Amino acid sequence: MSDYENILYEVQGPMALVTINRAEKHNAISLATLEELQHAVARAGDDEAVRVITVTGAGERAFASGSDLSEVLNRDFKKALEPIVQGLAEQLERTPKPTIAAINGICMGGGLEVALGCDLRIAVPHARFATPEGKLGIIPGGGATARLPRIVGRGWGMEMMLMGEPIDAERALQIGLVTRIVPPDELLEEARRMADHLASFAPFVPRTMKAMVHFGMEASLAGALMLEKYAQGGLVQTEDKVEGITAFLEKRDPEFKGR
Repeated sequence: MSDYENILYEVQGPMALVTINRAEKHNAISLATLEELQHAVARAGDDEAVRVITVTGAGERAFASGSDLSEVLNRDFKKALEPIVQGLAEQLERTPKPTIAAINGICMGGGLEVALGCDLRIAVPHARFATPEGKLGIIPGGGATARLPRIVGRGWGMEMMLMGEPIDAERALQIGLVTRIVPPDELLEEARRMADHLASFAPFVPRTMKAMVHFGMEASLAGALMLEKYAQGGLVQTEDKVEGITAFLEKRDPEFKGR
């Protein structure tokens, strides 16, 4: 199931489940944990059987409570500039496969930054979200200052970062930080259902949509629309497009082949 010390890795059908496994520390993310998470995401990305990557936390209390403060206390300027600090969220964004954060409790600081790198975020009712770094004399260092306002808007992004106060799952749903609230005993099953749904699409579709959104948001509107035209132009020439439309017209399930 796992070849790691700080995480668990398991392939369940089309979904790779990556679990931060430090429940005794509320799944605080050490640098060693970050390295293992990056390795696991790369491993899932290389596995042709995996169509979706889901990240969650061990236990029932925390997705990830933040960075391991025992390490942050001794982190200097040079260490803070190392790519690994921001690298995981960027890797989750850039992997072609859709990523889901299944948030099972506390999701704060560096833990929230991991979730922000995922394409989809679902949470349990007792989940709590915060960027409390300001109370510690620092600012977020894993990408929250850039990603959080892009996801929830400038107003709520500033509210969360400047005030540092936690918000509950209902508020997170209202502002678009998460898109589904799921009972705790159904959280991973919901992630599996989502993975199965995504796996039913032609393989090119989710990865192309994901790329269009991520690259499109970094481009001008004109550039994003032009990129979309070329992407659509490529997909309409695939065998899967013919199969998808034919199956719809014939009222049957499509049999996509990734061609």
